[in-house]
Amino acid sequence: MRKTISIIGSGFSALSAACYLAKAGYTVSIYEKNDTVGGRARQLKKDGFTFDIGPSWYWMPDIFDKFFNDFGKSTSDYYQLDKLSPAYKIFFSDDVITIGDHMDKICDEFERIETGSSKPLRKFIATAQENYDIAINKVVLKPGLSPFELVTKETITRLDRFYNTISKEVRKNFKNPKLISTLEFPVLFLGAKPNQTPSFYSFMNFADFGLGTWHPKGGMYEIVKAMKSLAESLGVNIHTNSNVEKISVDNKKAKSITVNGTIINSDIILSGADYHHSETLLDENYRQYSESYWESRTFAPSSLLFYVGFNQKLKNLEHHNLFFDTDFENHAEEIYDNPKWPKNPLFYANFPSVTDASMAPENCETGFFLIPIAPGLEDTPKLRQQYFDLIINRFELRTGQNVKAHILFKESYCVNDFIDDYNSYKGNAYGMANTLMQTAFLRPKLKSKKVNGLYFTGQLTVPGPGVPPALISGKLVAELIQKNEV
Repeated sequence: MRKTISIIGSGFSALSAACYLAKAGYTVSIYEKNDTVGGRARQLKKDGFTFDIGPSWYWMPDIFDKFFNDFGKSTSDYYQLDKLSPAYKIFFSDDVITIGDHMDKICDEFERIETGSSKPLRKFIATAQENYDIAINKVVLKPGLSPFELVTKETITRLDRFYNTISKEVRKNFKNPKLISTLEFPVLFLGAKPNQTPSFYSFMNFADFGLGTWHPKGGMYEIVKAMKSLAESLGVNIHTNSNVEKISVDNKKAKSITVNGTIINSDIILSGADYHHSETLLDENYRQYSESYWESRTFAPSSLLFYVGFNQKLKNLEHHNLFFDTDFENHAEEIYDNPKWPKNPLFYANFPSVTDASMAPENCETGFFLIPIAPGLEDTPKLRQQYFDLIINRFELRTGQNVKAHILFKESYCVNDFIDDYNSYKGNAYGMANTLMQTAFLRPKLKSKKVNGLYFTGQLTVPGPGVPPALISGKLVAELIQKNEV
């Protein structure tokens, strides 16, 4: 008899694990509480406009390629991928930096800002590429079971990169605050402040400048559709509108899940849902981590998001736009050190219809705005409106145009929605930050220490936050299950 596996949730890590486990011969069923698959990477369609609700950056194309290659497929079998040129713009109070699609263009832009800066930039990115090769081929492919996983010939000779920080490394080589912000920005995807992130994570800078920024035509949801199609072709059964209410244990062995009041027996249970929430589905004596444990962790930010339909094309912007026209340090402190609603937040604005006409009606623009905020903050309609007014005024000022009069509709998404839709701990958006003390084996485990046959995957376990790490997390847990559940 083939062993049965029930998977809770259908985000990237859950879909990834489902594909690998089905390929290995298990009978796999996914149970998703929402009405569509994709977890945080769902889609909003309204009046001809298409929005990615969650992730909107396509970095590390090699990770996506490797995933589909593992099944004899390629990304091009499922979606069209285009490299963005330029990759993105960064708006400062007195200048705009444009990040091109090639290192030579980026070096020219750095030279424009700070003469002589292209030489240390090339050196910094060469080190970042070295870190990327070690990270992707050695470190992130380990299941986080032991500290010795980090001990390789490559990491032992580069120990300083784990104890120095990104911030220290960048500021040692660059003096201009705009260039510093540009180089510190990518680690925000890891969910921590640059001065708390090991310099080894500069591999994110290589992902940015070296590998470039891409866009799947139709939006990021095309990846979800591709993975769903692949999973179903491998025999995975996917059930939406299926809320898992309990994980039952018998004699320290995971036995069943309760879905919409119905008990479903299973040989193995894997949760791709929020890790903290997943453990609350267990009786308390079977939980590995206490409330005080979760309270003491450094969580990645939550977000206040706006999905806006504009009735005309906008000007002076790119597909991806960062607004760093206020103090980077102050905003970071208001997220991590003294959690509160930020006074003058940085924000991100995404206009996929600039490069992909399918994302908006003709002569219209699809706009997605994101403000990073501390998880667990009060979330009210009044606060949402207050912050929309604040950023849209700055957006108009920096891009030199009036856009408020051209808004057809506006939808918002914030802490309460992350909790309601994803059972997200404190409404965080990106999981647990990748600080030194929350890296690799120091993250919550893929395999339960208290319950046999119970596993976890996703952004709160290894390797960490982000879409490519989620694909890898699914692969790691699938390999662990195959090793342990013969």
